[in-house]
Amino acid sequence: MGLSRVGATFVALLVATGMATGCGSSSTDTADTDATVTISHKFGETKVPENPARVVTVGWNDQDFVLALGIVPVVSRAWFDNYDNYPWVQEATGGKGVPTLSGEGIQYEDIAAAKPDVIFAIYETIDRPTYDRLSQIAPTVIQSGDYPDEETPWNEQLLRTGKALGKDAEAQALADQVNARIDEARAANPGFAGKVLVEDFGPENGGHYLIGEGDPRRALFDALGFAAQDTTGDVSEENVSLLDRDVLFVNGATEEQMTASPVFARLNVVKEDRTLYTTFDSNLSGALSYSGPKALLYALDQLVPQLSNAVNGRPIADLSHA
Repeated sequence: MGLSRVGATFVALLVATGMATGCGSSSTDTADTDATVTISHKFGETKVPENPARVVTVGWNDQDFVLALGIVPVVSRAWFDNYDNYPWVQEATGGKGVPTLSGEGIQYEDIAAAKPDVIFAIYETIDRPTYDRLSQIAPTVIQSGDYPDEETPWNEQLLRTGKALGKDAEAQALADQVNARIDEARAANPGFAGKVLVEDFGPENGGHYLIGEGDPRRALFDALGFAAQDTTGDVSEENVSLLDRDVLFVNGATEEQMTASPVFARLNVVKEDRTLYTTFDSNLSGALSYSGPKALLYALDQLVPQLSNAVNGRPIADLSHA
């Protein structure tokens, strides 16, 4: 996901945001009279003003966590084109959606123009120069050093976001709600435990990309007790047998598209109806990618019955538009 980051020069940015006096410094500077919340992260600490109102999100999925806590970002990172149409987003925004940054990557001028109180960049590979530059605009919340870049677990991201927004109790309540639903699903489906579920991401153009354990896009499968395949990344058609495990989840193509390949169609996991399919246009695909608490609750409703069917030899419903 590494995209080029092009913006104004450091001096121009300070002028544009009116912070030439240094009041927007990242880790330690804050007005003595202002109450703040301190967030530790991989580069040190950020002091966030209490109860920030103007929130900007530049991580790929950070807006989903902010929305779940009752705040609509003034601007957010664009990712899935149909994000505003997801049911949990419609509910959170009253159908209005979330404004997005122009172009690709982190648009510093757009961010500065939004005059944020805080910037979230948790689900993004943020290096020190990028962090420093964002922090000249507003206090910036990034991931801790406990996880690889872009692999912060959803519950850790939720609690980190809640702390920065002064909504610790709300964040914990949402985490508890999702975890209770996961525990309920695991208890009702002991057959999930230890079964290897392969997630094939984005194969509509004939390729296969396998998502491994720890990637937020398959966090729900891991939480439900499924094991992940050992191989990750691109898989050629010659090695498509790597997909032939207990359950296969195809994220990004329909059954018709996939089974047009004779090699794929001959896999036992396909012939025996242990394969689930959804498209990138579906709410389900968006829910798994954004993985905020409301998105995960939606995904659980759609997935658990069909995963149970796959494990127990029952017919699977079409999830292409779930």
